[in-house]
Amino acid sequence: MDDKRVVDFFKENEEEKVINLSLRPHSLSEFIGQKNVVSSLEIAISAAKKRAEPLEHVLLSGPPGLGKTSLAYCIAQDMAAKLTATSGPAIERAGDLVGILTNLEKGDILFIDEIHRLSKVVEEFLYPAMENFQIDFIIDKGPYAKSVKFNLKPFTLIGATTRKGLLSAPLRGRFGLFFDFDFYTHQDLALVLERSAKLLEIAIDRESAMEIASRSRGSPRLSNRMLKRVRDYAQVVGKGVIDLNITRSALSQIRIDEEGLDDLDRKYLRAMIELHQGGPVGIEAIAASLGEDKGTLEDVVEPYLLKKGFILRSPRGRIVTEASYQHLNIPNTKQPSA
Repeated sequence: MDDKRVVDFFKENEEEKVINLSLRPHSLSEFIGQKNVVSSLEIAISAAKKRAEPLEHVLLSGPPGLGKTSLAYCIAQDMAAKLTATSGPAIERAGDLVGILTNLEKGDILFIDEIHRLSKVVEEFLYPAMENFQIDFIIDKGPYAKSVKFNLKPFTLIGATTRKGLLSAPLRGRFGLFFDFDFYTHQDLALVLERSAKLLEIAIDRESAMEIASRSRGSPRLSNRMLKRVRDYAQVVGKGVIDLNITRSALSQIRIDEEGLDDLDRKYLRAMIELHQGGPVGIEAIAASLGEDKGTLEDVVEPYLLKKGFILRSPRGRIVTEASYQHLNIPNTKQPSA
C-alpha cells in the first residue's frame, strides 16, 4: 500500500504523534463526539469516586482514529490516576506483564492498545489479575516447580481494540464496561477541527471546517491530518488564509474527493466493477486484482465503503451498489438479479 496514503487510519509518523499529543483533550469535558460513551463514563467515574474504588475494567472498541487512546487518557485525568500505556504486540511474554502489573499502585490505570493481539499465554495470565487482583507465577522447574500467588493493588485495565471479534470470550467477560465507538458526524468533526485550529494557531472559518469534515471519513485523526495539509497549502498558495476555495483546492491536490474517497478506494471500486462485473466476489480475488494485502482491504478500505453504502457484504462475497456506479460516473449495464 502507498506509504503516503492520507486516509490510512493506521499510519501515524513520529511528527504526527507529537502534534496529536498536543491536540489531545485533557478531560471528558473537553472530549468532542461519542456523546453516549462519554455520558456513561462520567456516571461510572462519578460513582467509582464516591465509593473510593477504582473504575471497573473498560473495553473500547471501534475503527482506528476515533479517539480510543485519547479517551483512555481523559479517564485517567478525571479519575486522578496514573496511566501506564502499552500495546498487545509489545507484551511478548508473561514476564513482561508481571513487571508492569507489580508496579501499579492502587487506582492506577493500565491501558493496552490492540489488546486483541495479546498472545494466548499472556491473556490467560491476565485473567486472575483482572478478576482477583492476583497473579500466579511458577518458581523453579521440573519436580521443584511450584506456583506462587502474588497480590496486586486494585487497578483498572482499559483495553482498546479495532477487532473486537478476535477477543476471546473469557477476556471479554472480565470487562465491566463496554463501549463501541462510531464514526463522527460532520458537525462533531467541524468542532474538532475548530479546536485543533485554535491550538495550532490557524485561522479557519466554519465553511472550510465543514468541507474538511465531510471528507474525513468520520475520523478526528484524519480531520487533523487534512487540516495540516490544508494549512501547508494555504501558506504556500493562499498567503496563509484558509477559505473554502483554498480548502477545496488543497484536498483536490491530495486526491480526496467529496465523499472522502482516495485513489485506493476508487481503484477498489473500479476493480470490482470492471474486472468482477460488480460482484459478488471474494476478498481474496479483489486483493489479487489490486496487488494489495487482504488485511489492508478489510481493515482500512472496506469499513468506510460499507459505512457509506458503496459496497455490501453477502455470503457469496462483496457487491458494489448503484451509489458506486454513480460516484465513479460509470453506467450500470448489469442486469439486476432475482
